[in-house]
Amino acid sequence: MEDKDLLIEWAKRLQSLAQAGLTYGNDDFDLERYQEIRDISAEMMTYKSDLPLQKVKDLFCNEIGYQTPKLGTRAAIFKDNKILLVQENDGSWSLPGGWCEVNMSVKENCIKEAKEESGLDIEVERVIGIYDQNKHSEAIYPYNVVHVFFLCKPLGGEFNKNIETTTRKYFAYDQLPENLSTDRNSLDEIEACFKAYKDPGFQVECD
Repeated sequence: MEDKDLLIEWAKRLQSLAQAGLTYGNDDFDLERYQEIRDISAEMMTYKSDLPLQKVKDLFCNEIGYQTPKLGTRAAIFKDNKILLVQENDGSWSLPGGWCEVNMSVKENCIKEAKEESGLDIEVERVIGIYDQNKHSEAIYPYNVVHVFFLCKPLGGEFNKNIETTTRKYFAYDQLPENLSTDRNSLDEIEACFKAYKDPGFQVECD
């Protein structure tokens, strides 16, 4: 791991400890120290990202309570041995998906995100994998991310251009676009989706 990557991991650990201390601590002097640790962790993230300190604090130090990973879903929708990808506004391609809403189950969230990003109504068939994105992507987040990938079947629907995606298209595995959005779905995760689609006995993967 590169030095700056280590710095990010240290910053995330310090932020997590500081957030827990601010949540459960009672002594005013300790709370002041926890806040200082949180500020230092934000400064470390600023050094890595070159973002303004206030923006880093808004993204990195904006929660209360015990810190847990961010949870998202991805829908692996297949038709005729091809997988559906949507093109993001930045031009990259990904499985339809996004962060989980607080009032939805992961399955409900998968259905909602698929509809919003691809226009498709889907049936969720089974879980493919539960992945820690730190193990599958080189993207650097100020928090840990866990994605749940679902095998899905299209039921119908039309694509409508929206604020997140510009088009949708089905791809064979050997014709996947080069500009995959690897922070949303890595090539090995997409490969697992194809394996699950072809094998009814596929065992759910979990990092």
